[in-house]
Amino acid sequence: MEKFNSFFSDKNTIADITDKDIAQTENYLEVVRTFAKLTYQSVYIIDYYQRNFEYVSDNPLFLCGLSSKQVQELGYDFYFQHVGEQDLNLLLKINQVGFDFFDNLPVKERKDYTISYDFHIINEKKNSILINHKLTPLFLNEEGKIWKAMCIVSLSPNDASGNITISKVNSTSIAEFNLGNNRWETTEKVKLSEREIQILILYARGLTINEIADKIFISPDTVKFHRRKLFEKMDVSNITEALSYAKNKKLI
Repeated sequence: MEKFNSFFSDKNTIADITDKDIAQTENYLEVVRTFAKLTYQSVYIIDYYQRNFEYVSDNPLFLCGLSSKQVQELGYDFYFQHVGEQDLNLLLKINQVGFDFFDNLPVKERKDYTISYDFHIINEKKNSILINHKLTPLFLNEEGKIWKAMCIVSLSPNDASGNITISKVNSTSIAEFNLGNNRWETTEKVKLSEREIQILILYARGLTINEIADKIFISPDTVKFHRRKLFEKMDVSNITEALSYAKNKKLI
């Protein structure tokens, strides 16, 4: 129980829910279920008042061989069963620094922020898979604490756990947590030109270099030039990594 409670910060402990709080949530799970049908990513909802998972989608990536109902019933115990000790300690650290960060934000802005990080889950075949986990507030209670949050899980484009960032909607900067010095550091997001975004979108649609060139009326060599610039900006080595980076950072 002590380890379980360590996932819940004193700064976000919700002692009571009012009728006004409840009024926010009418039929919202139907929207979540519909969204889950439209994405290849796993979706689940955390309820910080009940301290459980309110909803878990059927996407197998996050389930580790279990059913969505089983994961929902396990709640945070799922992590203790399917995350190794090192990454479990990382999750507890992220939980602490994430709530510290949110606690310092103006209440009216808290729902504009998303925290993203990577950790390994161990699936039913005992394989360790690095996933990217994004969490964003869905509902706050009247005190401004996070009551319910939506989590999105996908394969990580990175090579190791960590990569802890917090971003705000429509902001050009991003906060990155440095595990070495235990501090948040603000950096500017990668800025892509309209042409670079266009080329990434066409790659995402599965077009080849020649097809992209024909589509936007430039030469294949010009497509290659823009692709090299993209790789340099993102510090990646191939188009698959570039697409993962762009989607993870919400560049496209």
